[in-house]
Amino acid sequence: MVDPQNIAKYFILRAYQDGRDDQMTNMKVQKLLYYTQCLHLALYEEPLFAEEIQAWRYSPVCPPAYHYYSDFEAQQLPIPQEQNIVNEFTEEIRELLEEVWQYFGVYHAYDLSNMTHSEFPWRKARTGLSREESSTNPISLEDMRLLGEEKLLEIEKDHPYYNKILSHVLKEGMKEKSQPKYIQQGEVNEWLMSLINQYLAIRR
Repeated sequence: MVDPQNIAKYFILRAYQDGRDDQMTNMKVQKLLYYTQCLHLALYEEPLFAEEIQAWRYSPVCPPAYHYYSDFEAQQLPIPQEQNIVNEFTEEIRELLEEVWQYFGVYHAYDLSNMTHSEFPWRKARTGLSREESSTNPISLEDMRLLGEEKLLEIEKDHPYYNKILSHVLKEGMKEKSQPKYIQQGEVNEWLMSLINQYLAIRR
């Protein structure tokens, strides 16, 4: 398991590296932690960190990480002193965090918050509560896993090679006489990378 505060520090460092540090607030960190947990659950069927994510009034929150930066409220978060925080993660985790940053990091905190409001895990965890009512209800790991699968598909479809690869694979599939091979749960990223490699090999 990974400390969610280290994940938060990674995203803050990436914001400074990419010149988006002025948008890096506690709210944005919480949403990035949320989607990181969702994608990890979808890919590996286990959580990346043990701390629960709760359905607070305005959006999902990881309480320990939130309280760590609570003094800053909506202000820009300072750059962490630990400049080598990336060394705390395995290569697989680094790739996941970078994927989350590239896809979700471009959004403003309020856009990410609105995104979570339109999705079922946060809404389900707040069933029976009014819009302004406080809550510490946990968002279930299973619901986050299902959302993570949806997000992985969104990320794949945004890939610049997606339509070309899909078109090529469908054409090749029509020529095959053998039984079709179906993508198994948890193999989404491996599938996309294999298709990209096939397409690039053909283009060479």
